[in-house]
Amino acid sequence: MIDFNNSEIAFHDQSNASLREAYQLFSVMNSRIMVKIGKHLINIAFAIHFPVKSILQRTIYRHFVGGMSIEDCSKTIAKLAKSNVMSILDYALEGEESDAIFDETCNEVIRTVEFAHKNKSVPFSAFKITGIARFDLLVKVSEQKPLTEEEKAEFRRVEERVDSIFRRGHDLNVPVLIDAEETWIQPVLDELVMMMMARYNRERAIVQNTYQMYRHDSIERIRQHHRKASAGRFKFGLKIVRGAYMEKERERAAVKGYPSPIQPDKEATDHDFDEIIRYFMEHHETIDFMVATHNEKSTLLLANLIDEKGLARDHPGIYFSQLYGMSDHITFNLAEQGYNVAKYLPYGEVKTMIPYLFRRAEENSSVKGQTSRELKLIQMEIRRRRSAE
Repeated sequence: MIDFNNSEIAFHDQSNASLREAYQLFSVMNSRIMVKIGKHLINIAFAIHFPVKSILQRTIYRHFVGGMSIEDCSKTIAKLAKSNVMSILDYALEGEESDAIFDETCNEVIRTVEFAHKNKSVPFSAFKITGIARFDLLVKVSEQKPLTEEEKAEFRRVEERVDSIFRRGHDLNVPVLIDAEETWIQPVLDELVMMMMARYNRERAIVQNTYQMYRHDSIERIRQHHRKASAGRFKFGLKIVRGAYMEKERERAAVKGYPSPIQPDKEATDHDFDEIIRYFMEHHETIDFMVATHNEKSTLLLANLIDEKGLARDHPGIYFSQLYGMSDHITFNLAEQGYNVAKYLPYGEVKTMIPYLFRRAEENSSVKGQTSRELKLIQMEIRRRRSAE
């Protein structure tokens, strides 16, 4: 049995000061109003060049981000590795417009692959397609609208960037995860990724897609893609998450007048999330998968299924994952029991990390009980340490 209430293991590598800082941060994020106000004020501060960067760097940035560069992340990677927790480097730049920046980002992602090749504590690399491609172009291709000759050439450059990343992963035997995106650009992403799987996943799942289970069609998409991989005789690799764009998805569906792609409620999402875990375990010989979750019930489900099937807890094709700065009680207690677990470790300049940090703050304030759980566990550990003095 895994005891997720073991705060001593969860926070063993944090000082008393860092625990107090975490408590203050999650207290603020526990209020949706405070998160919305904070987001608005930070946008204004950057617009008027108010020196807010240092404030962010000492608070939310430090808690959720590995550093400004791969080298900055090295100390965090080594620290996590001491507890048998792996790291996944994620260069979090997104939403840019120029080819020069896209090429630079592509090269940076390749550097994370090369770093992972040399560091056994980094078993994967990860990237977002919106970091190497213009969002509006992806929308147009996903909607199958005719492209101008200039846009066709632009999209070929996107394909070349995607291929260069996965090709490097294949050459160095480093699996690469590509993040999920908004539903209206996911079609082009899925098409590209399945094409890359057919090219590079003949022996191992180097190319790995991501599926957001708060979409009501995700189970069927996963099964379709698995069938396609089986028919094409290549390995299927993927990560599942609950999702990060729920409010935006519902708003767009309402404005555009089409049915929402989002599950009707959290219970439906939880049901599909756990259902697909069972599917993965039934097909673990042909699927390499990562379950990225902060949900204790789903975590226990997978952990118990691994044990029930008599698989090694460190089975190379099965990983758990949580975001850096969140759910340490899950991460470190899984690692303590010998399961494969990795922290998603984003990095980048403070300003470029703002979209990522806003998603983390909004996620913590909107997911019922998420922040309250973090606060309760931090309080437990603070009290335990006081009583032990």
